[in-house]
Amino acid sequence: MTDTQHFSGKRLLLVEDDYFIARDTARLLTAEGAEVVGPASNVARALELIDAHQIDAAVLDVHLGSEMVFPVAAALAARGVPHVFATGYDQAAIPAQHANVKRCEKPVEASALAKALFG
Repeated sequence: MTDTQHFSGKRLLLVEDDYFIARDTARLLTAEGAEVVGPASNVARALELIDAHQIDAAVLDVHLGSEMVFPVAAALAARGVPHVFATGYDQAAIPAQHANVKRCEKPVEASALAKALFG
């Protein structure tokens, strides 16, 4: 099984506030067989989607306009849902309680996301 085959049939939450990055990432994930939930452009919407859907994994942008994504990461961690930060921020920007969450540099590639989430 290749890394990206892990996406097949999975519901992935996408949290990204940049329209073009969200569109491109959603297309990338869909092309790999994932069902994209979202994208959500803010924390409140992401939390609503988590409550409304069975999520298998998530791709999270760290900085969402005027807010940070960490409440979403905490909600996913509490549910045992694997997630990755897709960001340009370095590790120093990540709070200690999320230090174990893998980061993928933007622009993200499907194989890097698969390896971070499922590898």
